[in-house]
Amino acid sequence: MAVQIKTLREMPREELFAPGHRLCAGCGIPQLVRTALKAVPGPKVVVTATGCLEVATTIFPYTSWRVPWVHNAFENAAATAAGIEAAFKALEKKRGVKRPKVIVFGGDGGTFDIGLQALSGALERGHDLIYICYDNEAYMNTGIQRSGATPRGAATTTSPAGKVIPGKPERKKDLIAIAIAHGVRYAATLNPAYPVDMFNKIAKAASIEGPTVLHYFTPCPTGWRSDPAKSIEIARLAVLTRVWPLYEYEDGVYRINVLVKSPRPIEDYLKLQGRFAHLLQPENRWMLEQLKRDVEENWNRLLKLAGLA
Repeated sequence: MAVQIKTLREMPREELFAPGHRLCAGCGIPQLVRTALKAVPGPKVVVTATGCLEVATTIFPYTSWRVPWVHNAFENAAATAAGIEAAFKALEKKRGVKRPKVIVFGGDGGTFDIGLQALSGALERGHDLIYICYDNEAYMNTGIQRSGATPRGAATTTSPAGKVIPGKPERKKDLIAIAIAHGVRYAATLNPAYPVDMFNKIAKAASIEGPTVLHYFTPCPTGWRSDPAKSIEIARLAVLTRVWPLYEYEDGVYRINVLVKSPRPIEDYLKLQGRFAHLLQPENRWMLEQLKRDVEENWNRLLKLAGLA
């Protein structure tokens, strides 16, 4: 049974993610990593795909990791983790070595796009690991290029807002639905503005045998052109506008963890980010309406899946 907490004071005090890393001010990734390393009990091994987290925490000769840690390429984090998990499973069987939990951190580019094949294989084979995607909705580490996680209308360096297109024209992929389609027992969304919910979901994922997938909303002041001091406010607004629903799937059952009955206007969320500034102009109203439809359709779908509609 997973340990669940009700307040932040109940969270373990031990810090397995050291300070002094180079992640940007206002970045949501450190909160995720610190919480995950607290929520997963016992021995653990971390696998990190190339990306913001890897680059900023392991600048030679320093490291922020106080647990065994492996770096691999953009595209094969899940494959590397699968090999580590299989090796420890064999050692456990042959020598009685206690098997650690394998935790994978991948950005949206290394998960939604470049790493999707490796993730799909690991899920299909049923490896016992936790895959956590930290989603800042673009390839922030390599120049703020659009990814499959970039929402409709967002401006990036490869989907710039201009006269031809007002930001990215395609809608965001649904990572959790992709994971569920592979038959995983547990999948959930996370948000830094709701740390207790995040801790409990990670702890629950750690208690389950087999692959689990967690999708984390992480503000990126650099790529989103937002005030670093407002990252948590932006994260909370993502939930309160229904842009980022907090929900979980467990053994066939969907639960919406924060039921937003009276949503805030999506404009409250968009206006705090320079990447969406053009959507608030009259000539781009049509794209804003498409984004609103995306949000409404996804929310209504989740209500039906959770038996609330």
